[in-house]
Amino acid sequence: MGTLIPCIIAGGAGTRLWPVSREAVPKPFMRLPDGESLLQKTFKRAKALPGVERIVTVTNREVFFRTLDEHRLFNHKEPVALDFLLEPVGRNTAPAIAVAALHIATQYGSDAQLLVLPADHLISDQAAFAAAVATAQSLAEQGLLATFGLLPNAPETGFGYIEKGKAIGENCFEVARFVEKPDLATAQGYLDGGQHLWNAGMFCMRASAIIEQLELLAPDVLEAARTCLALSTSKIGNGELQLELDSTTFALAPDISIDYAVMERSRQVAVVPCQLGWSDIGSWLAVRELTAADANGNRCNGETVLHDVSNCYIDSPRRVVGAIGLDNLIIVDTPDALLIADATRSQDVRLIAQELKRQDHDAYRLHRTVTRPWGTYTVLEEGNRFKIKRIVVRPGGSLSLQMHHHRSEHWIVVSGMAKVTNDDREFLLDTNESTFIKPGRVHRLINSGVIDLVMIEVQSGEYLGEDDIVRFTDIYGRVPETVKS
Repeated sequence: MGTLIPCIIAGGAGTRLWPVSREAVPKPFMRLPDGESLLQKTFKRAKALPGVERIVTVTNREVFFRTLDEHRLFNHKEPVALDFLLEPVGRNTAPAIAVAALHIATQYGSDAQLLVLPADHLISDQAAFAAAVATAQSLAEQGLLATFGLLPNAPETGFGYIEKGKAIGENCFEVARFVEKPDLATAQGYLDGGQHLWNAGMFCMRASAIIEQLELLAPDVLEAARTCLALSTSKIGNGELQLELDSTTFALAPDISIDYAVMERSRQVAVVPCQLGWSDIGSWLAVRELTAADANGNRCNGETVLHDVSNCYIDSPRRVVGAIGLDNLIIVDTPDALLIADATRSQDVRLIAQELKRQDHDAYRLHRTVTRPWGTYTVLEEGNRFKIKRIVVRPGGSLSLQMHHHRSEHWIVVSGMAKVTNDDREFLLDTNESTFIKPGRVHRLINSGVIDLVMIEVQSGEYLGEDDIVRFTDIYGRVPETVKS
């Protein structure tokens, strides 16, 4: 049997979970009540499978360092090798899986088995998951594309379905057809009939098998992936491979899901029915079900004062929430955005996110606290011609050598020690010391210590946008080669 290589697909903004899920911090990074993210849970689940020595993750280039941090937290004991395939833009699951299959076939053998896992699903029964994967591996060894069908427990209209065909083994079936999201009456019929399963979007297949099916059914997708890989560059070190997918050619790949491109048209698809304690965490209603309710049916995260309130989900870890006379509401509070929704319409939260995106509003893309490869910054306050940030640089972290055209910056060290470049000077700043950087001056900040460097940055100028940065050198590869030379 070929080597099993889990392939985590980390894409999608999770707009139904706004304001916690945003474009720059999408759904896989969302923390659940136990403090772990969906991405971390997916990584742990994959790493715990027997025989896994390598995990491939396909993700967006902009969230690579955050993804790497999430993986490393659970990869220090008995570590597995990590491959990261970095997309310059999202092009749906078919190009992502095509690139992963070609990469794995080239590097680790065409008989290697891909276990494709969405990064943002929750599975609570690890033993059942491992058993289902073992069954799917036996199907993949026969050259089949194995998918996982979840036994439905409700007439769910938000999921696609798989109709079982002829039995081909113990608890294995051919796929008669894939079905789009049905209306309620149809979903109830599926539930009553017992022949339909929820489509989990998880697959197990030999690299050679999915490549052959892509060649047959979606040759344009496969050709785009091949062309892109041929022009892509990689870095290897410390058991980690970082493959930067070529931006020009990858952007030309068809924007299509693997279901539409292959699974719904292939005659080599089988399904493994299973019960995994699964949830796609597709709405705040699903998140609400993860915690126990109090005597009034309320589930609260944070400090609340409630009077005559029932069946509400309140997530406000930073501010006290007082509520009177409410029933069945979703209330989610973040530092810069507040969501209040009827729980029965939690799927419609995506409409808010879509409108914010149409307006090009920051609340669609960013939180007040923004992750960078070197640490984080938090916007504390901003107004006409000024912005105040709290900057945290991790030990060994370094901002790029950069310059701003339109703003000055005043840096004040709160804790730790900073190594500063300010124009032609290089010096150390200790706690309670500061420096002033005029517009047009080349500057950089490095934390060469062993504790976090915390500082306050006061910006002043006619334009304070994050795009007013000219980078000259950067240890995280954020400067194009043409600029470095």
